Amino acid sequence: MKRILTIAGSDSGGGAGIQADLKTITLVGGFGMSVLTALTAQNTVGVDGIHPVPVEFIGQQLDAVLSDIGADAVKTGMLFNTNTIELVADRLSAYGVEKLVVDPVMVAKGGDVLLVQEARETLISRLIPMALVVTPNIPEAEVLSGRSIKTEEDIHEAARTIHAMGARYVLIKGGHLAGPATDYLYDGEEFFEFSRARIDTPHTHGTGCVYSAAIATYLALELDVMKAVEKAKDFIHAAVRFGLPLGSGHGPANPYAPFAREQERYRVAEALRASLIRLQKALVGHLVPEVQSNLGYALPFAETYQDVAAFPGRLGQLGEGIVSVSAPAFGASKHIATIILTAMRHDAGFRSTMNIRFSDELIERCKALGWKVCSFDRAEEPQAIKEKEGSSLEWGTETVLSRETEIPDVIFDRGDVGKEPMIRVLGRNPEEVVDKVLKLQKT
Repeated sequence: MKRILTIAGSDSGGGAGIQADLKTITLVGGFGMSVLTALTAQNTVGVDGIHPVPVEFIGQQLDAVLSDIGADAVKTGMLFNTNTIELVADRLSAYGVEKLVVDPVMVAKGGDVLLVQEARETLISRLIPMALVVTPNIPEAEVLSGRSIKTEEDIHEAARTIHAMGARYVLIKGGHLAGPATDYLYDGEEFFEFSRARIDTPHTHGTGCVYSAAIATYLALELDVMKAVEKAKDFIHAAVRFGLPLGSGHGPANPYAPFAREQERYRVAEALRASLIRLQKALVGHLVPEVQSNLGYALPFAETYQDVAAFPGRLGQLGEGIVSVSAPAFGASKHIATIILTAMRHDAGFRSTMNIRFSDELIERCKALGWKVCSFDRAEEPQAIKEKEGSSLEWGTETVLSRETEIPDVIFDRGDVGKEPMIRVLGRNPEEVVDKVLKLQKT
């Protein structure tokens, strides 16, 4: 297993610093080790106190880890003062560390100073020249480069200035600018952009720590810098999208989110297989519409239709039975995935749905069961949506959910020209969806 050492401060709230680094390193697939540079008393609101670790003890920690276990990659975070930076630079040089990621932590989310003023020049003169990758955000890049950053060209100029300090790669994170969350990697000759849609959330505590720890771990896993940054960008995007609303301030990013998706793949597929067997035994062929049915189930923290499993070729009617031409697969149905992903934006717990044929009798049966039944009218669908392939279901589902306070049991529409009327049964998992479907079958 690859060894990754983080040299940083402790966050008593668990969202940043050493705690966030070790979580990330473990989840990405490395063996995490730590050297503490400072203890902080902090939470989602701010930093109440900082207790620097004596520099002699920081040296003892470094010697203990590097002389015995060694490290395939190292990242630095909060270093706080000049003496610590000098010592860290000396020890990393003495032990021949080659893959060093420097996250130039200067200020906490709440504005608390995490790198004293006089230490900034030492960071520039001693540690940045040793870095394989340095990862400043916009405010940090402004301090390091001595220039204001408002535009993409400003980012390019700042990156050139920081690269001239000796770092082999400069990654300026653009999260503080408007527009998409675009990061800029500079290798001394070219710029490479890594962009994702901006996520409107206050829960971004620890994002810089998680991002840099992921980069360091991917480097230790022998990815090149370009690929390490690309994969780390995907990792932090998911961690921010599913940030944790803990505390009363800036909640932490959630490094577990991308791992949970991968961990659940087998269980999701097995749940669909078991639910299909239940449907087949119950002889529900009469509930299959002309365009056929499908049953889908999303991974936790699903982001795209590739995170949603369904049955390729759909579920068809054979007499009173229901048949599948293939085992469940991820990315098998954009239609069913669209409904689930839209529902998950409103309540992440609702990860499954099945479409069945429409009839007024079935709708009345749903209501008689006490279910929450909602609908949308395709006649109200904007023309631009109709003309965009695959957009209708997202529009219809969002139309319903945007006006409701909870996820309904059923969403239906009465169809339109070329569109068969349809009922969609929603649930938290396939077992719940199938339970509902079986209650609607003919008696």
